[in-house]
Amino acid sequence: MSSTTNYILGVYDDEDEVLHAVSEVKSKGIKIEDVFTPFPIHGLDRAVGHERTRLPIAAFMFGVLGLTCALSLISYTMVFDWPMIIGGKDFFALPNWIPVTFEGTVLFTAFGLVITFCISNNLYPGNQPDLLDLRITDDKFVMAINVDKNKKVSADDIKKALKDSGAIEVNVK
Repeated sequence: MSSTTNYILGVYDDEDEVLHAVSEVKSKGIKIEDVFTPFPIHGLDRAVGHERTRLPIAAFMFGVLGLTCALSLISYTMVFDWPMIIGGKDFFALPNWIPVTFEGTVLFTAFGLVITFCISNNLYPGNQPDLLDLRITDDKFVMAINVDKNKKVSADDIKKALKDSGAIEVNVK
């Protein structure tokens, strides 16, 4: 969120109120930028209209990368670089490599997902959070509406819609 953008904030006390208010405000043709809550609310992402996350696809891709890297490393070291006969087994003993390939898959998936999550949410060292209202980290629920993206609806109509939906206060930032 840019600091030069104007937002109208509706502050709510209860998670049920904000969940009901999202559908009520959207039914009036107002586009909601985001809803900030101190804890997750089941169903809020669908109510606001967020797309389904693509993190499971990224997890699969990182897992395949980890499996490929683990198998490549083991096959290079055990077959080509330094072949050793261990316990009378073949150089290319795939069943013996299963624990290492599993751990490589899990390692790449875990680190890859953490890095992907941090990048997609702008969580990197030195980044300052966009806190529109300090109370969202404690006990309030804030619905942020971008005034510039709601050209068809006036700011006064947005404020009235937020008040009618149960907001305890309406602020302009």
